[in-house]
Amino acid sequence: MEENARLDKNKQGYIFNIQHYSVHDGPGIRTMVFLKGCPLTCTWCSNPESQKNHPELAYNIKKCIGLQECGGCVKACPHGAIQQLENDRIHIVRENCQECFRCIDECPSKALHIFGMLKNVDEIIKIVEEDGAFYSRSGGGMTISGGEPFMQADFTIALLKEAKRRRINTAIETSGYTDWHTLEKACNYLDTILFDIKSMDDQKHIEFTHVSNKIILNNFKKLCDNFPGISIIVRTPVIPGFNDSNEAITAIASYVKDKPNVSYEILPYHRLGQPKYEYLGREYSLDGVKLDIEKEKNLRAIIKKFIPQDLK
Repeated sequence: MEENARLDKNKQGYIFNIQHYSVHDGPGIRTMVFLKGCPLTCTWCSNPESQKNHPELAYNIKKCIGLQECGGCVKACPHGAIQQLENDRIHIVRENCQECFRCIDECPSKALHIFGMLKNVDEIIKIVEEDGAFYSRSGGGMTISGGEPFMQADFTIALLKEAKRRRINTAIETSGYTDWHTLEKACNYLDTILFDIKSMDDQKHIEFTHVSNKIILNNFKKLCDNFPGISIIVRTPVIPGFNDSNEAITAIASYVKDKPNVSYEILPYHRLGQPKYEYLGREYSLDGVKLDIEKEKNLRAIIKKFIPQDLK
């Protein structure tokens, strides 16, 4: 038993952030651990740095002091991936980048940085435990998010096991897109599951997330049937042009309404993650899109007709 605990604490995984004092991702005050890797590529993703399961080079042009003052990154790159632009700034040729990250050591302004770091379970839990006083007063704890945490299933489950061993309340944010046996195993160490259901329309789901919703809905049904003691919060990010219609939200609300251990909330679309696309050299396809406030209010009213315990 002690040997298994030691092995779990030494398991490593890639994370890209640990966020303290969250109050929107499970009960009480939470410490959020964000893992890299996701099988979905949602067009609105607010954490594009989470999608790939390995560290990535990011470049914030606003922090760059320019090649006349510096230029160390160009000289440091052995693959010719960093090239000079006419405006005294650099351009990263992503297909040439081998992610050796030598350029980062030569960047005094931190314009170049890494999204993703390798940590073991013990390192993360020690950081989580620093907020222990807030958990005891608020009923909070640790929430694992992503990306999709189950892309690093062994690491995620080891994190949950160690947290429960130390009597930390646990929650997870998941797209539900994983194999059932992985989700089932994790449920043994979970108090709350924040489960995304983005659309009941499979074709639209494929168009906007690039995966089918069939595995997700099947896992949700099994979750409700097999783990009635776990609090499940179904969440829908409301995206203009995808699922912001009365019909789309009604379909989801009516699907989850009879589940006794389930509550439901919608998450209004926002563009807070848009700058990170530029840092990663990617295009943000929803630039200029905005969710109508009156439409959002109407959708909330629809939800309350189905599910009085709507969290919002």
